Amino acid sequence: MSAPSRLAVIGGGTGFLGTSLKKALEAEGYDVRVIGRTGPDARWDDPASVLRVVDGADLVVGLAGKSVDCRYTTANRDEILRSRVDTTRALSDAIAQSARPPAVWMNASSATVYRYALDRPQTEADEAVDTGFSPDVARTWEAELFRADLPATRRVALRTTIVLGDGPATRVFFRLARFGLGGPQFDGWWFPHRRYRGIGPHPTEPHQPMWVRSKGRQKFSWIHVDDFVGAIRFIRDTPSIHGAVNMSAPTQTDNRTLMATLRRVVGMPIGMPAWRFMLEPAMWVLRVEPELLLKSRWVAPQVLLDAGYRFAHPELEPALRAVRGEKVSSRAT
Repeated sequence: MSAPSRLAVIGGGTGFLGTSLKKALEAEGYDVRVIGRTGPDARWDDPASVLRVVDGADLVVGLAGKSVDCRYTTANRDEILRSRVDTTRALSDAIAQSARPPAVWMNASSATVYRYALDRPQTEADEAVDTGFSPDVARTWEAELFRADLPATRRVALRTTIVLGDGPATRVFFRLARFGLGGPQFDGWWFPHRRYRGIGPHPTEPHQPMWVRSKGRQKFSWIHVDDFVGAIRFIRDTPSIHGAVNMSAPTQTDNRTLMATLRRVVGMPIGMPAWRFMLEPAMWVLRVEPELLLKSRWVAPQVLLDAGYRFAHPELEPALRAVRGEKVSSRAT
């Protein structure tokens, strides 16, 4: 008689990251259940269905939340926070009520919690967090993850950087480079606005001014989707890891280097530089925020490195070429 398959639950498993994780876990022999707005195995608005799939699971990974690939209007800001906190609370409540709670619960978070850094990388030991909308969302999100007393379940906050793969951020970068817009992006003065104001139970005000003349040297931290999935599997199998974990490649870069690398990968010899006064109107048209290009996030995966995780894609250019190769292969088939 074959051994019963292990059970994994993914909250928000229909997106870019959830789909990749589901495929990898199924290849390991897991029976994977997905919680979403409409299922397929449980719905967020049906607590009984969430409890049914979580009770007895070996692994729970929460990845739900409205995409930040949007403008930070009041409605979008509220939904970004609500979708993260409410789904995390639903998982927490289900685990608390489980007769057989999962051994491990990993939940998405964001590396935007760290301060704007140009001097050195931020590790999990750094306590100098940033202020304003995105950091407030990350702090509130993690507070919900660790709120309840769940003695049988190890909890990990996945402080995730930009994930390279067939996702929205990578598509934006490749599009800019292909169209000859892959030059460096320069931060600078712009009209004051309130889109980045704080949110949540303890809102903080963003630092003023909300721009830094970084001359295209703002840091870019990233991780390939294969390592995002690989790190989750490594954390699952490493009982000593708990708390916050930076989901970032061991080598970080800056905006100038990122854009030059993208130009090489797509074969575009030129790339027009862009200043904030050019980016702001363009991003308004695209209905996204310039934070993606202008904010300096320098994040190091110290916990993963100290625990012995070996990255499949530690360098930026091979990682981007792997993503582009995956896209070409998928179109060909």
